[in-house]
Amino acid sequence: QVQLVESGGGWVQAGGSLKLSCAASPINFIANIMGWYRQAPGEQRELVATISIGGKITNYADSVKGRFTISRDNAKNTVYLQMNSLKPEDTAVYYCNVKRIGVGYWGKGTLVTVSS
Repeated sequence: QVQLVESGGGWVQAGGSLKLSCAASPINFIANIMGWYRQAPGEQRELVATISIGGKITNYADSVKGRFTISRDNAKNTVYLQMNSLKPEDTAVYYCNVKRIGVGYWGKGTLVTVSS
């Protein structure tokens, strides 16, 4: 049973920073693609960023390019999302997603609130 545990969400003022973490278990589960999605109230869930197994290929939503950075530590089976220059429109529940051989798994989400 694959489990994803997210942490790092919280409240921050506009212009601030937060770093999200998502640890996957069991430790020997290596995901091909790890990523972050978000869902704001009343909105559909959207892609934020993804990263390949080697960490060399990343993909970002246009709205976060230049402000967010995704990274992963395969030894810890953890994916990170460094979020800088946060804006009120970044307020959402952020979900970790990992994929392996076409099968995707979701975390329960962590709330990020950015006040103006």
